[in-house]
Amino acid sequence: MRFDPHFADMRFGFGLSPSVAPPVDAAALLDGLHAPDEIAQRFPVEPYQLFQARMVESQRLMKQIRKTRGTPENEIPTKARRLVQKDARQAMRQWLVQSMLRRAYTPDGFRERLVAFWADHFAARGKAGVMRRATSPYIEDAIRPFVAGRFSDLLQSAVMHPLMLHYLDQDRSVGPNSKRGKVSNGRRGLNENLAREVLELHTLGVGSAYTQDDVRQLAELFTGMSSKAPRGFKFRKDFVEPGSETVLGITYDDALKPAPIRAALEDLSVHPDTARHLARKLAVHFVSDQPPRDLVDHMTARYRETDGDMTSVYAALLEHPAAWQREGANMKTPAEFVGSALRALAPNPGPLQALKERQVQNLFFTPMAVMGQAWQRFDGPDGWPEEDDAWVTPAGVVGRVQWAMGAPRQMLETLPDPRAFVDTALGPYAADEVRFAAGAAESVPEAIGIVLMSPAFQRR
Repeated sequence: MRFDPHFADMRFGFGLSPSVAPPVDAAALLDGLHAPDEIAQRFPVEPYQLFQARMVESQRLMKQIRKTRGTPENEIPTKARRLVQKDARQAMRQWLVQSMLRRAYTPDGFRERLVAFWADHFAARGKAGVMRRATSPYIEDAIRPFVAGRFSDLLQSAVMHPLMLHYLDQDRSVGPNSKRGKVSNGRRGLNENLAREVLELHTLGVGSAYTQDDVRQLAELFTGMSSKAPRGFKFRKDFVEPGSETVLGITYDDALKPAPIRAALEDLSVHPDTARHLARKLAVHFVSDQPPRDLVDHMTARYRETDGDMTSVYAALLEHPAAWQREGANMKTPAEFVGSALRALAPNPGPLQALKERQVQNLFFTPMAVMGQAWQRFDGPDGWPEEDDAWVTPAGVVGRVQWAMGAPRQMLETLPDPRAFVDTALGPYAADEVRFAAGAAESVPEAIGIVLMSPAFQRR
């Protein structure tokens, strides 16, 4: 395998940049995962621990609204709560901008790609009110710090996070024979959502070793996991289904504390089916919709050898020849396309950070939704699809063309020379046809759009 720095930035990062040099070798890609996370400090996103203050205030105001309902005083907390919700909505828009600027200016593009990959693997979002804006803070706390360590730590961080418990209704799951279950008169009961997704999506994968009984037993083991702002994770002993539980043949003690739950997640993290499921999913994401079996086998073996040390698994990916073949390269998702376009254009961060809510909506949110990927509005816990068919649709392609032709001039005072931009965006992978088309375009915005819509730019 001959390392290609330009190809590395395009496949394992967010593309080429006029201001950030590509990695010099595969070791640099891996070293970047353990370097200080300076780009997160430069473009901060609110951590979930801080976000919970918004939830506390919203809940406080809701209590006042209920207390004053039907009186003139009700208008004061009602307006105040709307302002809290508006502030959270505006903050969410700014976190999108910050996330895109991270992709545009990071020297560690591989880390940003992995954060996005694992955030999708552990997809979670709020259902109503302020919680609908909690995904970015969740990613910041539960995903980002753990992408280069053991999968067990990442699994426990994501699965036991308050947003995940909320999203999959775990915080309302009550053991039928628990103290709370016995007095609820059937109003609250066991919920299997989180247990099923942990087995089906997060660890073993569809069609693997688990049975419906394993789902039920794991759901009973999970009872007790709940959350309460501003404290975050909260363990409710009165929700716990009494007795031990057996999952995949392993028996766990009566879960009157989180330790047996963590033990079960640890065991699931090192299961052979988990190793193969995650290896294949990473290979699909970074290489092809149909990755070579020997690549998946190689990554699976490394996972099992290291008990899920993800840096070692990533190294196995990078050292395999299949990872460096351009054939079958995946289409970028809309979020990846927009992020890589910003990286190639290198707009001044200040004006983008100063955009008002409506401007962010028009420049990013609405166009990405038209392309088929509304920011953090995935349909279910399986996140966004990887298959090209999901993105190569008539409406999706038209949305990309419109954004490519119009957005750059909204972000830059002066557009780059198209002839130079071909090399900036595509490096040695610029086709002669693209060079000709960019040079023959009727306007500079059209020429920039042609480069951004070129096949080499649209694929990882």
